[in-house]
Amino acid sequence: MPIEFGAHTFAAVPVVDGRPLSHAQVLRDAVAEGVAADRAGLAFFGVGEHHREDFAASAPEILLGALATATERIRLGTAVTVLSSNDPVRVFEQFSTIDGISSGRAEMIVGRGSFVESFPLFGYRLEDYEELFEERLELLAALVREEPVTWSGRLRSPLKDQTVHPRSHAAEHGGRMPVWVGVGGSPESVIRTARHGFDMMLAIIGGSPAQFAPFAGLYRKAMEQFGHTDASGAPLGRVGMHSPGLIAESDAEAKRILMPQWMVYRNRIGRERGWGDATEREFDAQVAEHGAMFAGSPETVAQKIVWAVETLGIERFDLKYDSGTSHEDNLRSIELFGSEVIPRVRALMGE
Repeated sequence: MPIEFGAHTFAAVPVVDGRPLSHAQVLRDAVAEGVAADRAGLAFFGVGEHHREDFAASAPEILLGALATATERIRLGTAVTVLSSNDPVRVFEQFSTIDGISSGRAEMIVGRGSFVESFPLFGYRLEDYEELFEERLELLAALVREEPVTWSGRLRSPLKDQTVHPRSHAAEHGGRMPVWVGVGGSPESVIRTARHGFDMMLAIIGGSPAQFAPFAGLYRKAMEQFGHTDASGAPLGRVGMHSPGLIAESDAEAKRILMPQWMVYRNRIGRERGWGDATEREFDAQVAEHGAMFAGSPETVAQKIVWAVETLGIERFDLKYDSGTSHEDNLRSIELFGSEVIPRVRALMGE
């Protein structure tokens, strides 16, 4: 199967002339970037859900609805939907609506997220962090079959023989909306994803992608053991990876653009979590040959993607292209991704 390519945005708020850009402008820019990704030939555009001042997209499904009418081919989804603090019925209704508007181009990527602001905001206890996600993923797995659902759990009222509307475009044409689970690298998360037969998206934001190779193998073995196989007995399900980065005309230009913004966000989050301040050396390690960030010239990024694809055996690579960088730099990164990086990767892999 040929490798697919996607782009993710968290709608990070850039600082311009010492002042943060308005959330409204960032959202409009994110829509324009999704349109650019469609024109660049990417397979997927994802919008992350956050509930913080430094990210604008707290309701990404509405942004995706706008993109469903402004794009033609690209598939659309969240990256990720924080399922632990969302009701699965509402999540399904939103995505089946997007799927209908876009004529079957909706995909879910659900996960627990890397921030916890949504829990107190929506009235959930952090003590229930694990159980909330476990229950809600189980309910979502029942809902996406688009059959009457009978379900009960501890943290949500039960459903009895309940149907949910609207039906998705996919179901009306004999299929099912794709669902990915964002996995940070624990074996338990991998097994849980396989148990439900969902695709797996590895969220690689630090260290080396090579560290995640065992999880790709574990997922495929678990899919086979849970009976999610094709007619020949081969395991179904796709493995993808999400990593941050930026593409520019040269490695030096990518570093000049990205490093100052990366430092700001890394240190802000580091202070919240008790880390020390970042250094240029840490940045260089992340963009190095086997680091987690895919930043540099088209040739540098293409070579690194080929290495990651071959190391992990993935079917999709998604680039999280915005890190507080300007709208113009984001558009250029998307353009280079589609016009130069992807063709280089396909040529190097003999596709």
